[in-house]
Amino acid sequence: MAPQLLLYLYLRERLPDPTRPQRARLVRTGLAAVFTIFNLPWAFVAGRALFGSVWGVGRIPYLGPWIAWQLLGWIFCALVAVYVGGKFVWWIGGQAVRLSTYGIWSAYRLPQLTRRTLTFPDLPSGLDGLTLLHLSDLHAGIHLGADRMQEIVRQANVLAPDLIVQTGDMIDISRAYIPAYVRAFRDLRAPFGVVTVLGNHDRYTGEQEVIRGCRDAGQVFLQNDCHLIERGGATLALLGIDDPHNWTADDPQPEDVAAALAAASSDAFHVLLAHRPGAWDTAAPRGIPLTLAGHIHGGQFYLPGIGWSAGRLITKYVMGHFQRGNSQLYVSRGIGVVGVPIRVFAPPEIELFTLRRG
Repeated sequence: MAPQLLLYLYLRERLPDPTRPQRARLVRTGLAAVFTIFNLPWAFVAGRALFGSVWGVGRIPYLGPWIAWQLLGWIFCALVAVYVGGKFVWWIGGQAVRLSTYGIWSAYRLPQLTRRTLTFPDLPSGLDGLTLLHLSDLHAGIHLGADRMQEIVRQANVLAPDLIVQTGDMIDISRAYIPAYVRAFRDLRAPFGVVTVLGNHDRYTGEQEVIRGCRDAGQVFLQNDCHLIERGGATLALLGIDDPHNWTADDPQPEDVAAALAAASSDAFHVLLAHRPGAWDTAAPRGIPLTLAGHIHGGQFYLPGIGWSAGRLITKYVMGHFQRGNSQLYVSRGIGVVGVPIRVFAPPEIELFTLRRG
């Protein structure tokens, strides 16, 4: 009976002409009569099913038309289901196309600029107001060629930071892109220079070749070492650690951090440069005020409604700012992509930090 009821309700709304109320009432009355007459056999079927043999329904008069009516009702419901399902699939497909188009456009756009003031109670007065530009995960390669590299360098130079740091993955596997990287990034300018550390994709490309390319571009390259900068009578110690030779999620890299700290003076203000953010789990207890990292690209797929990113499968530090006591961590969404060139609600990013005492 349910299919006929759905059919009746559907026709009751669709057939009557609302501009002719008297005729509409007649149509509804007629539909109700047809619905009642054609479903009367259910009374006999119910009686047979409850109190006798259901096989006796063959003696009901005009059983053939009634069965046809029932079948037509089910066919109608099936057609409605196909129609509604088709519309839903069409809607889902349209949303998927729009989302994919946005994601591909986002992957190839110039990085968004994130401006943030970072406050530290123990920042030496000579470093107060220092601006630091953080670049990460360029992934120069098939999805990011020479033209975009030059645009990114121009974007960075316009910001006129005091210092620029890179936290790994400059090259995406192919050594063929190292010369283009050198040509573009040798124009990167900052009064206190460009300081760089290694990422896992740089190692896949060829560790020594990438290091040589960065130095050819005029950068200071650090591997478990320290680079000192003097400003206003204060010392900034940039601690650069190597990328770990393993796939451990959130590797705290205690030996690498210890080696970099050993090369720094104890009275300097320390900033740790690491490709993978798990090193913060060592840096925070060791009293390092600031750690900058990348690696995750924000997961390249983020659901803002529930705050979930695909990067959560790799690390608890997917993107953005974290704080534990007086120690802070910033994880960049990075510039380039890995694998599928798509970024859904996780756009590329560069960050300009201003260090303040307070």
